[in-house]
Amino acid sequence: MSGSVSDSGQKMTLTLKIEDNAPDPDDPDYVPPANFSKGRRASVSAEPLSMEDDITNDRVIHPKTDEQRKRLQVAVKDILIFKSLDQEQREYVLDAMFEKTVPSGEKVIELGDNGDFFYVVDSGKLDCYIKINGEEKKVLTYDNTGAFGELALMYNTPRAATIIATEECVLWALDRTTFRQLVLLTTMKKREMYEEFLNAIPLLQELESYERMNLADALVTTQYKAGETIIKQGDEAESFFIIEKGTCEVKIKDTHTNEEVKLTELERGQYFGELALIYKKPRAASVIASTDVSCAVLDIGAFERLLGPCVEIMQRNVSNYESKLTELFGEQLSIDDLRR
Repeated sequence: MSGSVSDSGQKMTLTLKIEDNAPDPDDPDYVPPANFSKGRRASVSAEPLSMEDDITNDRVIHPKTDEQRKRLQVAVKDILIFKSLDQEQREYVLDAMFEKTVPSGEKVIELGDNGDFFYVVDSGKLDCYIKINGEEKKVLTYDNTGAFGELALMYNTPRAATIIATEECVLWALDRTTFRQLVLLTTMKKREMYEEFLNAIPLLQELESYERMNLADALVTTQYKAGETIIKQGDEAESFFIIEKGTCEVKIKDTHTNEEVKLTELERGQYFGELALIYKKPRAASVIASTDVSCAVLDIGAFERLLGPCVEIMQRNVSNYESKLTELFGEQLSIDDLRR
């Protein structure tokens, strides 16, 4: 099976090789991949990645039952590094991951070792230790969720922590080659794709270049069909939206007739959903896709973490919105009036 994905005009070819008799990681006689090792690797040479590289990699897919597949999908659902992958890329990565059971007391990774694998926690608890003032101290516990091991793979540096299972755990492992080729290159290409787009948005001029790149990493592209309601007046706020493609209508309910009235129209590069997040109040308006729309979506946690420098500018928009309300209804109204 083979396929191709277009990303910013660059072609990424995925060549998949499925072996019907591929070994089952749960089999007692299972022999892990050749580069799987519990011990130290003598050395790791840097594998430079180029934006022109095609992702072409013959590989063995680790077979999974439907039950395993569902568990894996749940385990990676909230892992940030997976959110930049499209559906085909995600399936490629999930195919490459294999299940690993770790007994209580075993070190999964050890400070100073070179990294072979990235791990996602399916179940169980693990403690994370780092060296502080010459002593290893526990700084974190993974409790049936989370992921670790990516930094050593991304930067070709030794492991920065020791992680020990405190009870029997089930982990999902991804080899360094697949991680670097697909996950890292996808992140690099996503940053390149968003760089020009984000630089052109006046709101984001308050951010430093590295802050805009962090923002690019956290954005998730979401598609909406023409006529679909993206946010609804009165709903709780969970996300911030930047329009990548298409147009949207902003509508509010007439305070006298309770019918929806068009307030304004938004297009590429404009954003919405910020005020409810800033003031932690329900949505003051509905936004409906006028055409098929693509939005870069930022969840509330990333919004608060990454867009702090822009909050003052967003707050200034309140007066703009309220001026439009006055023009529309012929009386002085505030944003809060729409939330009642």
